[in-house]
Amino acid sequence: MLKKWLDEANYTVVFTGAGMSTESGLPDFRSSNQGLWRQKDPSEIASTDALNTNVNEFIEFYRERVLGVKEYLPHKGHYILAEWEKQSNIQSIITQNVDGFHQLAGSNRVAELHGTLQELHCQRCGKIYDSNEYVKKEYHCNCGGVLRPSIVLFGETLPEEAFQLALSEAQKADLFIVLGSSLSVTPANQFPLIAKESGAKLVIVNQEKTEMDLYADQVVNDRKIGELLQELNISI
Repeated sequence: MLKKWLDEANYTVVFTGAGMSTESGLPDFRSSNQGLWRQKDPSEIASTDALNTNVNEFIEFYRERVLGVKEYLPHKGHYILAEWEKQSNIQSIITQNVDGFHQLAGSNRVAELHGTLQELHCQRCGKIYDSNEYVKKEYHCNCGGVLRPSIVLFGETLPEEAFQLALSEAQKADLFIVLGSSLSVTPANQFPLIAKESGAKLVIVNQEKTEMDLYADQVVNDRKIGELLQELNISI
């Protein structure tokens, strides 16, 4: 059914979550059994308060996350989506992930709802740096401001540009495919519903059931995303 819908769709939007990243080997930092979240309270360390009042621990925590992301690479599913974009089989990607793997694989039209660990920016002047500054243990801008990852922290709103792009794409879609998201984090989980309300067919691919399954036209569980995309890629 999904293959047929992909063939027939005029505007396909893909929405990716943690399940897309974990197939690259990257740990799900939000899962209850993952080391970083288990050792630290994310609302305390991954927050604007921590950045302002406990900057050394904040930097230590995020340097570990930056180093963690750099240990892994995009998997075949990321590359297939990038190729589909070039072939106009899909029009854009909305992602909750902060690893930057979609762009590393070659995707261009990506709305990063929660920002990216591939970049840092100065908390004072906003100048953008590559995340390799953290690898080199360089934590300050030329102006003296603290360098922080360009991700959404607890206490911050989603980046306006990414949010508006995601909203526009969800409204345009006639096929909206969710890959590897539990759809439990707001407001990101509203985009599949917006697409559905705008007339799109909704497909949810996730290892486990989600709260949004009842709205979906097709639900696929217990499948690896990379393998499913490879099967679809052969038949497109």
